[in-house]
Amino acid sequence: MAAGDPPGPDDTASTTQPTSLTRAGDGELRAAYVVVVHGEGLGTRAPIEARPMVVGRGPEAHLRIDHGSVSRRHCELWRDGDVYRIRDLGSTNRTLVNERPIEEMRLTDGDLIVVGKSMLKFISRASVEARFQDALYELATHDPLTGLPNRRHFLERTDAEPARARQAGRPLAVAILDLDRFKAINDRHGHARGDDVLRHFAVLLKAAAGDTSVAARLGGEEFAWLLPETDPDTAHARCEALRVAVRDLMRAAPHSDEAVTVSIGLAAFDAARDDRLGLLQRADQALYEAKRGGRDRTVFARP
Repeated sequence: MAAGDPPGPDDTASTTQPTSLTRAGDGELRAAYVVVVHGEGLGTRAPIEARPMVVGRGPEAHLRIDHGSVSRRHCELWRDGDVYRIRDLGSTNRTLVNERPIEEMRLTDGDLIVVGKSMLKFISRASVEARFQDALYELATHDPLTGLPNRRHFLERTDAEPARARQAGRPLAVAILDLDRFKAINDRHGHARGDDVLRHFAVLLKAAAGDTSVAARLGGEEFAWLLPETDPDTAHARCEALRVAVRDLMRAAPHSDEAVTVSIGLAAFDAARDDRLGLLQRADQALYEAKRGGRDRTVFARP
């Protein structure tokens, strides 16, 4: 049903006005989202856009809830104009909204969606709760020093990527990055200087990642970079460009009285053998070889 059409029989579970998009400070439209508030995947948040977002247990799901009570393709949510909608995809246990089984309906701020044993809450960007949830989400998923996603969020983001790459036959790469001799910087100049270095490096890494890949701080001076849809040669070229930028541009950072460099371990996804853990382990081993080989270099993991 398009925006403006009269409600159908399945729309009666939500009787308030349809959720509208709100505008962010930069003037761009901001989408609503669902957040898992109970069960498997607790705390996971996913934005709803015009392209249908599939919720399910299968590797192709955009919001994956890995529990036996959830069908592989359980339901889908999407934005239709200024209205948000949900449709059951023939799931075994049905999709419930506010305790009622549905086929398809319009969503309203605060609706509770039951998917197997998990419960999701639909939150409009126009609501006060959305701002509160945004603050909590930022604290839970991002590193406060650099503003990058933290280890937990990075692992969640990468959890389904190998299965998607295998299913679609698309390339995938991941890099583990470590600032060289960082302990010496802390020991010689103090943690405030070390924090400056981490923040400046994060700016360079975020710029290199852009909107097409995911960069994160794993902890200390160790970072990670997920590169979906990126072939091995391109991934290597992007890592090398970042490495050179760090070596050249970090000299211009405040109080840069010594060179700052980065070592990078890079691994390309092998559909025949890799899962997330295997891919990360090979990248980590490549990083070890980069360190052992003299630092300030990118090493590609052996096949």
